[in-house]
Amino acid sequence: MIATRGYGLAQLEFDIPVTGETIFHVASVSKQFTAFAVILLADEGMLGLDDEIQGHLPWVNRFEHPVTIRHLMNHTSGIRDQWELLALAGWRLDDFITTEDVRRLMKKQVDLNFEPGSEHMYSNMGYTLLGEIAPAVSGRSFADFTRERIFDPLGMSRTHFHDDHQHVVPGRAYSYFSDAGTWKNLVLSYANAGATSLFTTAIDLLLWLDNFRTLAVGSEEVRREMIKIPRIGGCAGGGAGYASGISVDEYRGQAIWSHSGGDAGFRSFVSWFPEVNVGISVVSNVAATNAGGLASEVADLVLADRLEPRDETAPEVATEPAEPLGADAEGLVGWYFSPELDRLLAVAIADGELVLRHPRHGDLAFTKEAGDDVFRGASFFANALTFELATMVSRRHSS
Repeated sequence: MIATRGYGLAQLEFDIPVTGETIFHVASVSKQFTAFAVILLADEGMLGLDDEIQGHLPWVNRFEHPVTIRHLMNHTSGIRDQWELLALAGWRLDDFITTEDVRRLMKKQVDLNFEPGSEHMYSNMGYTLLGEIAPAVSGRSFADFTRERIFDPLGMSRTHFHDDHQHVVPGRAYSYFSDAGTWKNLVLSYANAGATSLFTTAIDLLLWLDNFRTLAVGSEEVRREMIKIPRIGGCAGGGAGYASGISVDEYRGQAIWSHSGGDAGFRSFVSWFPEVNVGISVVSNVAATNAGGLASEVADLVLADRLEPRDETAPEVATEPAEPLGADAEGLVGWYFSPELDRLLAVAIADGELVLRHPRHGDLAFTKEAGDDVFRGASFFANALTFELATMVSRRHSS
């Protein structure tokens, strides 16, 4: 391990500082652990990745087309997202949400968004189902199975899947956001695991990433499955390089396996550079943190002599409004479908800014350059992605 650093406070109320051993909720970074657990079971012959999910979860409705475990891992199942369904049902994302609540949503699904394998659409529900399949097959709770088979063998002593919102966790961080300069709590009380709810530390995450090198847990076949990019609609490389809880990509000429996470005020990003065996983990409890951007800055320093020159022609994402919003901004408020994110999102005005409003990730401000009539924003799902409000107008929904 080259270095670990902690900055700021884990708990503002008690002036507790962040250290390398502070425990954070890491949101969707959890998904690679869930996929790994299921692939371990497949490697041991206890299930098949191409099994239909109802063979292990008989309470799930059968659909017109079969949905497999592999579809769930690759986000190609067509199963609808649990957070979007909860929001449509009137839930707040700071409500107490259990696995049983998510189960009830799944039991009501009788149709899919598309034929499995034909498209890629990020589905947290799919990963909650994977978190149900592992205990159904192993006979152990998901928290116990992952602790016994992954965390303990790797020495990740401060890591667990947090499936009980009343579970007291010494040394944990709480999440916050800044409201006009005043710090406020951003409550998270999930009691469901698989898609999210991994509690861990920056140091423990590095132990996990190094397992891609050592294979102390798992095998070469398990690792290959983790990074296998699916064929989508008959084409290779679909889903923007999304494998099984890991995005497989390239960063300045180096192969990179990574994933981001964001729930309430927690932000996280992990990346593994397999050609040079370097891992980077960034965890934060402040909603405005660009964890992926910070990880990139660390990579630029640590791998400076190995990275290709940065593409200076790539457009930069503005982080501050370049000019006040005009009166026409009010006419943009409403519901939009984002083709980049493949989901319905609300656009609103908050504190004088045009924002993309998401029940799970908070408000994300659009920017408008002087002399430019296009509003742009930085996505909370992909560090380098920008999207334009104009691309969402054609499928606008009235508010």
